[in-house]
Amino acid sequence: MNASIITYLICPVLHVLGPVLIWFGAVMLIPYGVSLYKADGADFVFAQSAAATISIGLLLTIAFWKFKREMTAQHGFLVVTLSWTSIAAAATLPIMLYLPQYGFIQAFFETMSCLTTTGASMMNDLEGLPLSINGWRCLLAWIGGMGLIVFSVAILPLLGVGGAQIMKAEMSGPLKETRLTPRIAETARALYMIYFGLSVASAIAYHLAGMEWEDAIMHMMTTVSLSGISPHDASFGYFNSQAVNLVAVIFMAICGCNFAMHFVVWRRRNPFLYLRDPETLGWFGVLAALTTVMTLYFLRTGVETTTWEAILSAAFVVFSTASTTGYTNPDLAYAMMPPALTLILMASAAFATCAGSTGGGIRMVRVIILLKEVSREFRHLLMPNAVLPLKVGGYVVSRNIFAGVCVYLIVWMLSIAAGSLSLMISGFEPIDAFSTAYACITNLGLALGSLESAGNFASLSNIQLGICTFLMLLGRLELFTVLILFTRTFWRH
Repeated sequence: MNASIITYLICPVLHVLGPVLIWFGAVMLIPYGVSLYKADGADFVFAQSAAATISIGLLLTIAFWKFKREMTAQHGFLVVTLSWTSIAAAATLPIMLYLPQYGFIQAFFETMSCLTTTGASMMNDLEGLPLSINGWRCLLAWIGGMGLIVFSVAILPLLGVGGAQIMKAEMSGPLKETRLTPRIAETARALYMIYFGLSVASAIAYHLAGMEWEDAIMHMMTTVSLSGISPHDASFGYFNSQAVNLVAVIFMAICGCNFAMHFVVWRRRNPFLYLRDPETLGWFGVLAALTTVMTLYFLRTGVETTTWEAILSAAFVVFSTASTTGYTNPDLAYAMMPPALTLILMASAAFATCAGSTGGGIRMVRVIILLKEVSREFRHLLMPNAVLPLKVGGYVVSRNIFAGVCVYLIVWMLSIAAGSLSLMISGFEPIDAFSTAYACITNLGLALGSLESAGNFASLSNIQLGICTFLMLLGRLELFTVLILFTRTFWRH
């Protein structure tokens, strides 16, 4: 790496990374305050972690101040990836200081799982942890839900216009170029207004459903982020409440939609706009179809005795899986279902959620584009001379976007294959390897086989945890944002 690359690319990125770490260090003061209030004994570790993170951020800001400049797309990809990895690394400090039995790789897996809203955990005895530590895990998921960089752009004006390149690199979906407001910072703030509003509504709803405020706030953060993290080992089985499950179902459905769509509906005061959006219709169509199948299965097998209980239980399982949330209930485990039904549910996690939602997977819009292209090709066979543009939601999809969707799907499948092979080499059985790689790259967090029986990822070696951590980051940042850093072209001036 020559000096020009360091000066042009790396130094400006490190300058931007400094304020991001300062901001994140300040966020650590939230669990610090909670720990002081509850006297749970973890306040010192959060104080140390905040001080260390803020200090590193200040050093980077001061040391690279003279390299301040507007961000290009090249800078944006590097800022995004480094921000997610460095903040996940900083987030390990409270865990390692309070729980010294966990090494860096284990703690890094845990924090990356939270930030990427995967929800996989390698921790046991969650009820025995201090409220501040459990709250820290949930807060990380809440922050990661809409994206660290979107949040940073909203509150750090130093990024200026260049923030558009960073947000473009972080936001999901092939049609992400569409802007909601003229300025990128305004867009980020608008999205977070929607996000925060849903968060408040979710917390209140959980409390009214019977949760204590502490549980309500923590599960609010992991529901709107679709992360599925819970401070209880039994997850939602701990509450055994239909009312609590109903609240979770409602907000998982809402947060699986495109937040940009929520903003447009709110700004125009027209909820019927949802009915004009093919992606939203596809999302709810998948939920309705799978819920119907699951309801019939629960009634036929006697898992639930009444129709309402069957519908609610089915909706909880379907919505939790399809949205890549990953909440579990021991009474509704995948092990008790037919393999074919389990595979259908797991497959829904790959495509059901909308672009611009807090969920994972390849996104519904890509599937719609592919299906539209198949239909267009059939019509073209019947009418060879007709001009048949590819349209989604009234907009013409360019051939470049379609080609990008095809390439993305190929790379996505190759990434799962590579992840599965890596886990097999590390000692996994083939089925367990594929299930684990799939759960990580879709940010579902629920794996089948031996990991489902174990209930978490505690049995994995450091190498296996490292592979899973990389797959979670890869899935959350939509593959190309990370993989482009491994190309020779990227590092050319």
